[in-house]
Amino acid sequence: MAFGWLSGAAGDIAHGAATTILLIVVTTLAGTVLSILGAAGRRNGPVLLKRAIASYVEVMRNTPFLVQLFFIFFGLPSLGVRLDPVLAAMLAMTLNMAAYTIEIVGAGLDAVPGGQTEAALALGLRPRQVFIKIVLPQALKVIYPALTSQIVIMMLESAVVSQIAVRELTYEADMLQARTFRSFETYFVVTLVYLAMSMGLRRLLVTGGRRALGAGVT
Repeated sequence: MAFGWLSGAAGDIAHGAATTILLIVVTTLAGTVLSILGAAGRRNGPVLLKRAIASYVEVMRNTPFLVQLFFIFFGLPSLGVRLDPVLAAMLAMTLNMAAYTIEIVGAGLDAVPGGQTEAALALGLRPRQVFIKIVLPQALKVIYPALTSQIVIMMLESAVVSQIAVRELTYEADMLQARTFRSFETYFVVTLVYLAMSMGLRRLLVTGGRRALGAGVT
């Protein structure tokens, strides 16, 4: 094994890691918001909205992420919608993550006793206030470990977007091994980078969750 090439490749690896982090930050924020709206709509919305959300979840959860990515990047241009590779990756990742987290958030909402909602309404709070201030914080605390795991999984799945030439970590690794012919060493280093990013992201999410949701978040 030889790692002499690593010093000259550090910049490319750092650039790829930064792009991966950008993708997961955007995906986490947008996907979490969509999942909360979707879970709430699936339980309290009109019948047509409930069916639309259920259909969306079924389609996204039962088709490969790679196919979804290709449909957005290669398929939508046939309809006149052309997206930059990074935007296409963000959209595909967000839609995929939201489909899974809608179910996770929904489980948390179902875990909150209905009596709390009834009591809050009896005290004069509006339904929106009850959901935001009482139901949602408790639901997020219940499902936070599962939500954290899904975010980490989505970050690891971001390696797939290298297939549409997004210059994230896996793409940079592919380019490096093609130039250096050091496949084992390249992917060994990138594996360690992914491992460090996953562990760091999980710890960051747990720390942030404890500050936002209180003790008990793991």
